[in-house]
Amino acid sequence: MQAGLGRRGPAEAGRMEVLNAAATVFMERGFTATSVDDIAEVLGSTKGRIYHYYRSKADIFLDVLTLSMLDLLDRIRPIAERRDLPPDERLHAAARMHAVVMMTQSARSRVAVQGTEMHLMQEAGTKQRRVLQAFVDMRDEYEQYFADIVADGIREGIFRDVPPRLAAKPILGALNWINMWYRPRPDSDIDKIADEFATFVVNGLRPFD
Repeated sequence: MQAGLGRRGPAEAGRMEVLNAAATVFMERGFTATSVDDIAEVLGSTKGRIYHYYRSKADIFLDVLTLSMLDLLDRIRPIAERRDLPPDERLHAAARMHAVVMMTQSARSRVAVQGTEMHLMQEAGTKQRRVLQAFVDMRDEYEQYFADIVADGIREGIFRDVPPRLAAKPILGALNWINMWYRPRPDSDIDKIADEFATFVVNGLRPFD
């Protein structure tokens, strides 16, 4: 995690404004085609305001990735670790939460979903590579939460006997794709869409009749 990310106060509020603006530009143009000038334009400020918080575009990009993953982990961990719910209900709740995030935090989520742009590993400095690796580790941890729920469901006879980690990949693939096609509209019913996707995920693992 980049220095300062997660602190509270005016400085953190300013940093978050930079990250939100950057997420919008990265979402639209990707890392390579985005410049600090582009971020400043969306932010409605000079580059100096951005450089007050960050030394480089890569540092900004890495914080967008980190922030997105930390948010998902904070939301999913309590659901995955609930032992008072059967696995199918936990999977439904986790999938539903992920779907809601894909629809309500589209910019940051899409930057993370579209990939970490792994070439950055080769271009970045040692500190940046460590941050990117930390993101990859968090992403693996997140996937493992879904795999663990699936494994619990298999043990209890609720889900088919499938490789849990392998099953987690199409689950998250389907949920992540929401971010690619969903666009907010006045008549959008986020809760209904999230429920439908979560039900689809759970039913896809139930034993065949």
